[in-house]
This record gives sequence, C-alpha cells and structure tokens, in this order.
Amino acid sequence: MKFGLIANVKRQGAEEAIKFFIDWSAKSGNELFVCDHLKGKFDDSLNYCARKDFVHKVDILVSMGGDGTMLSSARAVGSAGTPILGINLGSLGFLTQLTPQQLLPALDSIVQKEFSVERRMLLKVEANGIETVESPYALNDIVIDNGPISRLIDIRLAVNEEEIVTYKADGLIISTPTGSTAYSLAAGGPIMHPKMEAMIASPISSFSLNTRPMIFSPDDTLEISVENEPHQAQITIDGQVTLPIKNSYKVTIKKADFHTQFIIFPESSFYQVLRNKLHWGYTPYGK
Repeated sequence: MKFGLIANVKRQGAEEAIKFFIDWSAKSGNELFVCDHLKGKFDDSLNYCARKDFVHKVDILVSMGGDGTMLSSARAVGSAGTPILGINLGSLGFLTQLTPQQLLPALDSIVQKEFSVERRMLLKVEANGIETVESPYALNDIVIDNGPISRLIDIRLAVNEEEIVTYKADGLIISTPTGSTAYSLAAGGPIMHPKMEAMIASPISSFSLNTRPMIFSPDDTLEISVENEPHQAQITIDGQVTLPIKNSYKVTIKKADFHTQFIIFPESSFYQVLRNKLHWGYTPYGK
C-alpha cells in the first residue's frame, strides 16, 4: 500500500512519530511518500513529494499535527478523495482524533482494510479575485469580516436570490457540519454531526438581538455582499487562505461537488470526541 505523510514538525512529539512511521513503512514493505517541506529534517533517501502530487501517488494520506494540518491535508488531496488519517500531536485536535500511541494499530488495520471512511461535505466560494486562490474550498468554514479593523460592517445575506437579512456585525461565518465545532461554535452556532450536509450562517458579535445562527440546505446557494465603505473587508477560507473583498464584490458560497474522506475507527466516534475534548455534558459538580 502507498502512504503519504504531511506533518507539522513544530508540534511536540512530531519527530518521534514521523520516525516511527518511516521505520514502520520500511519494515512492513509499504511505500511511503513524505511531503517535501520535511526535506532536510529526515533521511535524504526518502521519497519526497510535493503536496500537489500526493493525489497521483498515494492510497492513504497521514496527517500529523493539529486541525490546521488536517485542513491543509484536505486541500492537498482536493477532489481526488484520498482517505486521510489524522494523528493529533498535542493540541485539542478535533479533526485529528487519534494519538501517536494509536498510530501502529491504526496503520496495521488500514493495511488489513479494517477501517471505515467518513465523507465530509465541503464549501466552494466564488468571488472576484478568487481565481488567485489555489483551492477555493473549505472543510471547516468561510469567514467574511473586517480583517484587522475593529468596527462593525453590514453584511447582506441572500439565499437562492431571495434576500434574508442584513447583519450589522463583526463578521459572518458560513460553516459546514465539520466546522460546526470550530469558529461557528464560538460564535454561538449549533453543533452538527459531521456526516450531515448543511450550511450554517453564524454572525460574529451581531449588533441586533433579532439575528441568530441559521441552517440552510446543502442545495442552497448563499450570496453575500458587504457594505463597508470606505474600508475593505476580507474572506478567509479555513483560517488559512485570505483575500480582500470590496463593496462591489459578491461572494457566492455553495456545496462543493466532491467530499473529503476521513479514516475513522469505532473507538474514536464523534460523540466520544465531544465528551473527551469539549467535555460535553459535564457539569461543575460532577455526575
């Protein structure tokens, strides 16, 4: 089997986990391709590979780091649908559900084809200037806000060309169910099971008590425009890719026509992660 590796070497325990994976692949006879940003940090004889080439070379992509590394890995495989195994290195890691201690049994199970794949919906954004973005897709969320300027902006939201609301707020988050436990949750949005398909619109610090998060069908098309003169707002995709938008720009967000696939195991269900990492349902006085 052919494995790929993307990793954040700045995380605690990263080098040990990467070296273990390299040794395992050599001993087990499985081929390993390592992202070229790790070149110079490990053996020069390894098969190094550019992110954009993983889709042509690997059956499984292993992502070691935090949720940011997982989001980056999802962009790397794009529409190819290459299954991704997330290994969490020392942070909350809501997307990277397994620990380095669980890496060996996970790899052995994958080789034996004893695993499940969970499809996750993505969002696609269209806007003026978006053609400069390598991947206009979001696994977690798309955020429209005022960037570094701390002031309210007016954000008009229409659905399928029907005007719904104009938010006076710090910004607006359009989230997937996967992203419902990220920025959207911090802004008061609902938690949704990541296997669901929907779009969540959550205003950030809305000036009005009459505006609350809304859930839309995955078949809807959301249209957003910003009234923010004379300042310039911005779009941020998955917290990692940013581009400016002006008043004349219209932003269109809809469901992507492909999915990201996560490798999951029964011992790390979504609800277990909720309980273990967000302490969901726990009370200050115990049970």
